[in-house]
Amino acid sequence: MNIVIAAGILVTLVTGIPVVIQLLKGHPRGLIICFLAEMWERFSYYGMRGLLIFYLTQHFLFDPKAASGHYGSYTSLVYIVPLLGGFLADRYLGTRKAVALGALLLVAGHLTMAIEGKPAVQTLTYAGQTYEFQAQGRGDERLARMIVAGKPYAVSASEAGDFEIKGLPADAAVPAVLSKGQYKLDVKDRDPLYLNIFWLALSLIIVGVGFMKANVATLVGQLYPQGDPRRDPGFTLYYYGINLGSFWAAILCGVLGVNVGWWAGFGAAGIGMLAGFVIFVLGKPWLLGHGEPPEGAKLKEKVAGPISRELVIYGISGLAVGAVFLLVQHTPVVSATLLAGMFGSLGYILWFAFAKCEKVERERLLLATVLVLGAVVFWTLFEQAGSSLNLFAATNVNLKLLSKPVEWFGGVVVLGSPEQLAGAGISTTGKLWVNTAFNAAQTQAINAGWILIFAPVFAALWTVLTARGVNPNPMVKFGLSMIQIGAGFLILLIGAQFADGAFKMPLIFLVLMYMLHTSGEMCMSPVGLSQMTKLSPVQIVSFVMAVWYMALAMANLFGGWIAAIASTETIGGQVLNPAAAMTQSLLVFKVIGLVAIGIGVLFLVLAPFLKKWSHGSDDTNAAPIADSTVSGQA
Repeated sequence: MNIVIAAGILVTLVTGIPVVIQLLKGHPRGLIICFLAEMWERFSYYGMRGLLIFYLTQHFLFDPKAASGHYGSYTSLVYIVPLLGGFLADRYLGTRKAVALGALLLVAGHLTMAIEGKPAVQTLTYAGQTYEFQAQGRGDERLARMIVAGKPYAVSASEAGDFEIKGLPADAAVPAVLSKGQYKLDVKDRDPLYLNIFWLALSLIIVGVGFMKANVATLVGQLYPQGDPRRDPGFTLYYYGINLGSFWAAILCGVLGVNVGWWAGFGAAGIGMLAGFVIFVLGKPWLLGHGEPPEGAKLKEKVAGPISRELVIYGISGLAVGAVFLLVQHTPVVSATLLAGMFGSLGYILWFAFAKCEKVERERLLLATVLVLGAVVFWTLFEQAGSSLNLFAATNVNLKLLSKPVEWFGGVVVLGSPEQLAGAGISTTGKLWVNTAFNAAQTQAINAGWILIFAPVFAALWTVLTARGVNPNPMVKFGLSMIQIGAGFLILLIGAQFADGAFKMPLIFLVLMYMLHTSGEMCMSPVGLSQMTKLSPVQIVSFVMAVWYMALAMANLFGGWIAAIASTETIGGQVLNPAAAMTQSLLVFKVIGLVAIGIGVLFLVLAPFLKKWSHGSDDTNAAPIADSTVSGQA
């Protein structure tokens, strides 16, 4: 039994009971459907995301800088395409149909990811002779050996950056130490067919998330009337569902992807999304008519022979998949597109605020814009989890929970990693063996695990503080979130002082870092989601919610740039110099940690002034936003 799975079951049971009680008592039944649908959507997304950086660097053999760029392009497009999905839902489809379409695209995308093909091969050319590398294992267990005269040899990098071949005979055709410039690294057998299948899979997932993600959150907001005090707790419970999915995705897809094959991890993500689609379709009656098309008759109207407007929209989604297929392969084009999208979307919001709104609506919308900009900073750092922090965990964190194997009850129960048991000569035959080692992909479950613990606590906390009239305003919560995420990165600098001879720090420091990141996330994300629905005029609420996800798009783009700076050289997906990798990563973590704390303090200073722009939107008797609008439709 894997201890991560056992711990996951325990955490889910302990934290899930109060969540179920709160879901069943005092909240609309439709929240349960949104909770379950988004839980499976996040299972599929995070199951794939936890493996993606390793898949790029170890299967296709992209170098870490290029892989971080592709990773950032993918994750940023995931969060900007909701602008299209939100717009089409607002104007034509309604949120329910948009969510169903997105779910189907996600099923297709994740199952396509399971078609992996033959792995690429690393080569080294020296003095006109080309040598191949034999790579084994996945994630933190990756090991690449150079084949010389038919025999495999371990490789590493010296402190000076020279390439070293371990145990090489003195009469070998290649020297044991190669300086920079003496050799050339290349990749062969990166099959174009399977690479294009991979880009297609990413494109289906990106467009699928675009139709589903923002619209599920909008649908949650539609379940509560304006001023309903249950809204913030409802979003926090919804956020628990998101992270229950990502928690089990990291655990199960991480185990399958690393131990069985990439196809198994990605395939499990697709099956999870299929479950989410079925639940959402069957749960339609519990939505009580919410999320339907704004003009159902117009949607069914024929626009070209037998083709209805609804079919045209589905055709547009197919064209969007093709456009994203071209975009996702070219990081510079994605960067330019996202920057244009960001400025265009913010420009539209500002135009709407000053051309279509009176004072109350305008200042509420401007406050939402300030919160979006704060979210860009927070998520830029938070989204290091799937890239630089994932690679850091694989290279510079000791992922074994025990320092040596333990035998209980006369040896009937054995705890330890496979390597520890082999080293101690302990057999597991006829015994209950608990594997006490993580793999790097499974560390993505730590953040989600903390959320499962914190979500019911924070849901109850916001309710109690609201009842007593002392609930901090969103600016304060955003400031606290950034201070916490910055402090989390600085924790790793302390952990480095306890690193062992292999330059691996104890796992506890990674756990503590994710704890701070999670408590910061709980002050940021569910509160931000709720604020977008409170502060936005009803005519553009889905669009503003999509702009909230655009902030995550920009954050993932910037995060990819940061991850590239934190990366170091690899051969066949294996880091050559763990010491240099730790030094480079910690330098980046120190800078971004201090910057985050500084921005968090600035938010706290500005909070009393900007609070006035909310005009009581957080009050339990707040007037509906629509009542103050006098300028017509956007």
